[in-house]
Amino acid sequence: MQKIYNPNKKDWSQILKRPTQTVADIEKTVLTVFEEIKENGDSAINRYTQRFDNVNLSTIMVSSQEIEEAKKMVSDELKESILLAKSNIKAFHAAQKTGTVSVETNNGVQCWQEKRPIQKVGLYIPGGTAPLFSTILMLTIPANLAGCKEIVLCSPPNQEGKIHPAILYTADLCGVTKICKVGGIQAIAGMTFGTETIPQVYKIFGPGNQFVTVAKQLATKFGVAIDMPAGPSELLVVADDTAKVPFVASDLLSQAEHGKDSQVILISTSEKLIEEVEAEVIKQCNKLPRKEIAEAAIANSKLIYVQNDQEAIALINEYGPEHFIVCMDNEDFYIDNILNAGSVFIGNYTPESAGDYASGTNHTLPTNGYAKQYSGVNLDSFMKSMTFQKISKEGILNIGNAIEIMAEAEGLQAHKNAVTLRLESLK
Repeated sequence: MQKIYNPNKKDWSQILKRPTQTVADIEKTVLTVFEEIKENGDSAINRYTQRFDNVNLSTIMVSSQEIEEAKKMVSDELKESILLAKSNIKAFHAAQKTGTVSVETNNGVQCWQEKRPIQKVGLYIPGGTAPLFSTILMLTIPANLAGCKEIVLCSPPNQEGKIHPAILYTADLCGVTKICKVGGIQAIAGMTFGTETIPQVYKIFGPGNQFVTVAKQLATKFGVAIDMPAGPSELLVVADDTAKVPFVASDLLSQAEHGKDSQVILISTSEKLIEEVEAEVIKQCNKLPRKEIAEAAIANSKLIYVQNDQEAIALINEYGPEHFIVCMDNEDFYIDNILNAGSVFIGNYTPESAGDYASGTNHTLPTNGYAKQYSGVNLDSFMKSMTFQKISKEGILNIGNAIEIMAEAEGLQAHKNAVTLRLESLK
């Protein structure tokens, strides 16, 4: 890990640069896949699945038989853990429900807001060496609470043409309506345009590699919304000498093992802690099964020493981390002043892993600095707010003249006439 001491503010943007490719680097590849799938549907999906996943599928759809077989392959211990996580995630997201907001803005002018579910949503669930079945919980639970009618899940198959049993078990447990064996750019394209097998959806959720992230961003050009541009995972820890060194090192590695393009950062007001954490990261990394991946991510990562809390929080808000861990004696300062973070974890006994799995908060979070303008996935991510108004005779008399004057000032005579006719009918 690169060690940096008292960085000059003019160098912050370079120091905090993510190890990711830009949209421009990937866009051409993504658009080529999109065009083929829009034109050729399932046949193009199958061609790309064979090319990228090295498997030739007879059908994209997961059958009920495959789901039943998968259930038997998941241990009772894992099932119990998934059920515990499901309960906590449901409790937290159910608490986010809000009722109708209604206000009489003027006598006879009633305005209110209600929420409606997005009818059709698509979920992208990465597979491969880290099958993220936990993400299914994070996405399907709020989708069901919101009342989404159609929940389509896409996940890449392995070379045997199968999806990890824990993914199938969790998807079935959580009420996914259709599961498709397709990953990468082709999955996002399939849900964007629809194919003979994959339904077209209105909004796409879920994390993925840089190609999936760019594919989601480009899907918005074709009328499909996305949760956020969620790319490679990242974590920032701020810690002082009250932090437990093995805990800090384990948290850094927990995100580093996600992928070679992940990034982790430690900011500290203690030079001693930085030295100790660096040594502990090396020690723990050597014991990890995903050591090679973690080492590559660690090479992209930073240990940054700053002199005080004010400089630390300014640096953190400039970075806008996906995950932010606070292990400081004066933790309240950081809680009160953090402006840009996907999710915040406070104290020595709150590992980032808790939010990833079972505390109840959502782990689908903005990366790459998007925490400055995006929220993590929540119940409202699966809903739309609709406004209503009802105006009585008294109400149109109270506000009608103001509407006429404003419409005429903007040169919109038909707008004015729509009010004038009503006012004249009441004389």
